[in-house]
Amino acid sequence: MAKTTLENLRLGIFVVIGTALLLLATYLIGNRQNMFGKTFDITADFKNVNGLQVGNNVRFSGIHVGTVSDIEIIDDTTIRVHMVIDDKMQEHIKKNAVAAIGSDGLVGSMLVNIVPGNGPSTTVRPGDALQSYSKVAAQDMMSTLSTTNENAAMLTADLLKITRSLNQGKGTLGRLLNDTTLANDFQETIGNLKLASTRINATMGELNQMVGQINFKESAGGVLLGDTLSGGKIKNIIENLETSSIAIEKITQNLNEVIDGIREGDGAINYLAKDTVLVNQLNKTMSNIEQGAERFNENMEALKHNFLTRGYFRKLEKQNKKENPKGDVD
Repeated sequence: MAKTTLENLRLGIFVVIGTALLLLATYLIGNRQNMFGKTFDITADFKNVNGLQVGNNVRFSGIHVGTVSDIEIIDDTTIRVHMVIDDKMQEHIKKNAVAAIGSDGLVGSMLVNIVPGNGPSTTVRPGDALQSYSKVAAQDMMSTLSTTNENAAMLTADLLKITRSLNQGKGTLGRLLNDTTLANDFQETIGNLKLASTRINATMGELNQMVGQINFKESAGGVLLGDTLSGGKIKNIIENLETSSIAIEKITQNLNEVIDGIREGDGAINYLAKDTVLVNQLNKTMSNIEQGAERFNENMEALKHNFLTRGYFRKLEKQNKKENPKGDVD
């Protein structure tokens, strides 16, 4: 009987200790999973969660702040991760923070890292969605490396072809590498260029010496550059030339207008130049005047020999001789 009581006591103590350990373990695990304490929910959308599971940790700047509560497939390109975050961290996480999926060490379990964003922003609220950053998956990296290897192989083959062509003397570079005559010509050309460069430098030096020997104070160039009075006179001359050119332009315009008026039949000049009837009348008038002058001269000669007027003309001759004894004729 005493043995049975002792065994029951031991069994009771074992059960009590086991129950206490079980409760302690449950509390610790629950406390780690934020089962006992105030929390809030936030989400982030990813294209690939890279093996993330419910219950994985969530870290903010390397500090454990919560766990993954649910993973929801929205469509074929979007996976939404729900996270339970400790309420104490709400004032530290901003809306411009970025969530990324990483691993805990090299071979550790996956987790969500929340990185603070740049610039000022407001704090997150329950139900907000953070910006996400999806890292390149290993499969994508292998595919990229495979493509890179193929491109490298193609590039190596092309370089091999180019090297063979150069060794065989094909193309301009091949001829330069293998043709000694062309190489000598090229070397001679470079030598000529160097010689030309040397001569140009010498010429520039001589020009500098010539410019340095010019007396700018007494030369015309020095007067133009330094004498403000001469500069003012030149400026006035240029202004007068401009004024004269404007006046000449106006005169030319007036002459053009006059010529246009003549061409269009305006004025007496065009009338005299184009009216053939008037020209013929003028010709007839001049002819009549010439004939009248000839007849007048004939009449005067006839009057000199006429006995009635002959004495008058003789008196005029005697008077002219007295006034002009030397015989000068006006």
